[in-house]
Amino acid sequence: MVTLPTWAIASSEDYFSQKYTTDEEMMSLAVHLSDRNITEGTGGPFGAAIFERHPDKGYCTLTSIGMNRVVPLGNSTLHGETVAIQLAQRKVGSFTLMLDGKRRFELFTSCEPCCMCLGATLWSGVSRIVCGATKDDAQAIGFDEGPVFEESYKHLEKAGVEVTRNVLREEAAKVLTRYGTSG
Repeated sequence: MVTLPTWAIASSEDYFSQKYTTDEEMMSLAVHLSDRNITEGTGGPFGAAIFERHPDKGYCTLTSIGMNRVVPLGNSTLHGETVAIQLAQRKVGSFTLMLDGKRRFELFTSCEPCCMCLGATLWSGVSRIVCGATKDDAQAIGFDEGPVFEESYKHLEKAGVEVTRNVLREEAAKVLTRYGTSG
C-alpha cells in the first residue's frame, strides 16, 4: 500500500487548502516536496503533485501529492509521479483521471519522468504534464532514466497530453544537486 511520510501528512492541510493560479506556484509545491523528502530522509529527490483545473473559477486545486518512496517502502515503482497518480485515482475513485472528460487533472513533477513514469502518465488520464528539472539534470547525479526520447513526449502529445517543460528548472535542479553531493 502506498503511504506518505509523516511530515507530508502533517503538512498536507496547508497544501490542500490553497488555490493555485500559476504553473510556477504548482511547480513550487512539487519542488518543495522533493526537497523536503531528502531533508527528512524519507526517499529520493523527486516530488510530484496532481491538480484539478477549474477554468470557470480561474484556479486549480490540489488533488494529490507524491514523492519518491522507493527505498523506505521497498518498492521500485514508487516514484514521485506514480505515488501521486495512485493517490489521485484512489481519491476520485477511478482507475483513470480522465473521468467524464469534463474534469481536467494536471501532473506537476519536479523532474522530467523516467521511462516508467512516462508510461504511467500516458495511462493515468492526466491532460497535462509539467516538468521542472531535466533528464540530463537527473542523470548528472547518477540516476538512469531509461529509454526516454523526444519521441516519448511527442507520443504523449499525440495521445492528448499537453507537455510543458523547464518550469522552475533551476530550483528543481538545485535539489537534485544537493542530493547528489550529500552522499
